[in-house]
Amino acid sequence: MIYGLALLAFSFLMGQWAGEILGSILGIDANVGGVGFAMIILLLCKEWLTKRNLLESEMNFGINFWGKLYIPVVIAMAASLNVKSALSSGILAILAGVIPVILAFFAFKLLIENFKPRTDAGTI
Repeated sequence: MIYGLALLAFSFLMGQWAGEILGSILGIDANVGGVGFAMIILLLCKEWLTKRNLLESEMNFGINFWGKLYIPVVIAMAASLNVKSALSSGILAILAGVIPVILAFFAFKLLIENFKPRTDAGTI
């Protein structure tokens, strides 16, 4: 499990480094796509180890365990940053986030009401 965590940490650091380089190439003072690069590096490393039969079951468990925790945590962090940015950007940014959510609620309600599954009265 420790090797899986080490591989995840390596992937994270390389992804952050690649995101910083891409940001500087684009002239943006930010990390651009570091999380995405990290996940791609993790997938490529895991595939490389699998093809060479170097991926032990404990290491695979560690990669899967930490990978499952990694994605929700990063998404939650990014979402909180997006909310902070929207609140500081003004009413247009807030409306651009709120209006699609409200429309989605109504769309789902209409879909659920109009496409109910058929059930037979005699079967359980």
